[in-house]
Amino acid sequence: MNPIAWPKPQRQQDFHAWLQPLIQAFNLLPDSLCEAVADASTRRYLRIANGSGGSYIVMDAPPETNNVQPFIQVAEHMRGCGLHIPTIFAADERLGFLLLSDLGTLPYLKALLNTQAQDNKAEANRLMRDATQALLKWQSQGDAERLPLFDQVFVLRELHIFKEWCVEREYGREWDETQLKWWAHSCKVLADNIAAQPFVPMHRDFMVRNLMVCPAEDGNPGVLDFQDAVKGPISYDFASLLRDAFISWDEEQELDWAIRYWEQARKLGLPINADFGEFWQQLEWTGLQRHLKILGIFCRLKHRDGKPHHASDLPRLFAYAIKVSTRYVQLSPLTHLLQELQGSLVETSFTLR
Repeated sequence: MNPIAWPKPQRQQDFHAWLQPLIQAFNLLPDSLCEAVADASTRRYLRIANGSGGSYIVMDAPPETNNVQPFIQVAEHMRGCGLHIPTIFAADERLGFLLLSDLGTLPYLKALLNTQAQDNKAEANRLMRDATQALLKWQSQGDAERLPLFDQVFVLRELHIFKEWCVEREYGREWDETQLKWWAHSCKVLADNIAAQPFVPMHRDFMVRNLMVCPAEDGNPGVLDFQDAVKGPISYDFASLLRDAFISWDEEQELDWAIRYWEQARKLGLPINADFGEFWQQLEWTGLQRHLKILGIFCRLKHRDGKPHHASDLPRLFAYAIKVSTRYVQLSPLTHLLQELQGSLVETSFTLR
């Protein structure tokens, strides 16, 4: 086999023992094994060819830090909604190994960056329309009651990641009593916004890095990394798609896609706000909560996990967050906190009772 780094010799031995009976059954070529993509967690994906010119994906999810059962359950759930997701051919839940169908090598992120480089708006529209249709299938046909609840405790725990890893670890700040009150106020505003929305099936990471460009006849896009699906606010997944951590769009384009999504959601009878302006505010505030969480996660990857490359995307996330917070007086305290981290204070006028 090609050299694959294993965290422990036992993990490598377990993998070989698991793979052995699958080699003949699926015509696998063990010497072709290579890393396909590393996850932000301890989970990773390997690619292995077969004798017919195709390939499979192996999920390597060490059981001490991963549980593959939600992946298996949500995969069945999404497939029933008509989404294009990897087929599971073999699974060992105890060891954390899965053999999956390969959805290809062209992520939406790469394809959409190419459309920007080539100014190919028609192709960008096609890809985003396909992604929107897949999301609407999930939201309208999925059963939210089968999923864990994205409740206030969940939301506040995610926001704490930002305070602990971005504010305190990355920037070395210790907020004073007044700043802590501003932060508590901001967290309440964002948590209340999420709690006030209708809840639907939520992928929780419906971003372009988790979508694959696939032939239309197979179903585009291919959807990945869905194991953390929850019952959550209707605006969350579309906000994740629209304001991605790795690619940005002009707001005119964002609004165009958002209006089209909103119109189609209403036609499908989804419980979306009847006023687009109010829905847009929900989306912006929900996206802000997500961006704060990701800022914390990227800093945690850098400082705790030795994965600093995501830190280059911190400016994009700060730009999203400050853009939204400065628009709404309810978020003025958060604007002050964010601008202070970025090294340039803005003049704000607000009181906090």
